[in-house]
Amino acid sequence: MKLQVTQENLAKALNSVARVANTRGTLPILANVALKTVGTRLTIAATDLDIAITHYIGSKVSDEGSITVPAKLMQDFVNTLPSGVIELHLDDYKLNISTEQYKSVINGISAEEFPVMPDITGGKTWTIESAVFKKGLQQVLIAAGNDEARPVLTGLYLHSVDGELIMAATDSYRLAEKVLMKTSEDIDLLVPANAMQDLLRLIDDKEERIEITNDDQQVKFKVGDIELVARLIEGKYPEYQKLIPKEFKSSATLKRADLLNITKVSSLFARESAGSITINLDSEEKKINIHSIASQLGENTAAADAKVSEDGDITLNSRYLLDALGVMNGDEISISFNGKLEPCVLSDAKAKDYTHVVMPLKS
Repeated sequence: MKLQVTQENLAKALNSVARVANTRGTLPILANVALKTVGTRLTIAATDLDIAITHYIGSKVSDEGSITVPAKLMQDFVNTLPSGVIELHLDDYKLNISTEQYKSVINGISAEEFPVMPDITGGKTWTIESAVFKKGLQQVLIAAGNDEARPVLTGLYLHSVDGELIMAATDSYRLAEKVLMKTSEDIDLLVPANAMQDLLRLIDDKEERIEITNDDQQVKFKVGDIELVARLIEGKYPEYQKLIPKEFKSSATLKRADLLNITKVSSLFARESAGSITINLDSEEKKINIHSIASQLGENTAAADAKVSEDGDITLNSRYLLDALGVMNGDEISISFNGKLEPCVLSDAKAKDYTHVVMPLKS
């Protein structure tokens, strides 16, 4: 293998894939990235056996070949090189890397030992606008679980309902749902949330669309010159939509910035009580009040003007509320519930494409 690439392109590719390389696995080669020439391009790939990322970059190939080298060393080394042309030359299992000022050798392992995710054959392919998918990931991933004892809840659920593509995640304490687009496809995918975190990092604002291909076991996301393949999670996702109330006894509409500010202030006094804050809707005063207590430090009540339908109280985890408000877009939001033991629903007062549900705490 002998080729020339630019430092900028090689560094970008290594930064894209190297995070997937697993240094704590039982297979030492999983801590490596695979370099392989494909026509006039160089592919950089890494995998942890559940997720694989491949980045294609343009290069001037003199001799074809392949090798795997330690991901962290290769990434750190290339990132420290000055911009310009880098020459890669493989001599047995030693990768020679040279520029005008630097000459280095990195010992590699044969690429034949590198595990490759099987190709997706006979699956369906569809596309979605990158900006829409990226915003959906930002709004939904915060609600995904991380309890490996409940693997289904560690996934992000992509599914079609009544001609709409919907993205959802829940950890059983909160739930986020985003309507992405109209679709005629029949889609039902449960993708690991950590794979979607990687994809979110890879989505470039310059790219207009993401191409998605899936079969019953895997899904591939193609974003420009990058491909991410992930194994789907087996299991049936809970019928979460039945848990979202459609009508509410108590509801308030107010500026998102106002609710965000009073929640932040109240959360400072809620650290001792696992983030517990009590929200009070006052229809007579037309206010929303948030009360929190820190037994050793004091207590706090913060209020904001709001349009209130009916009085009501509910106790929530302030961190969950702040997370939801942080990813919502609208200037005005609605907070609604049916009593202190029922789910609390946050939604944009105007756009109806995003719903966030927070389960109450026992007060």
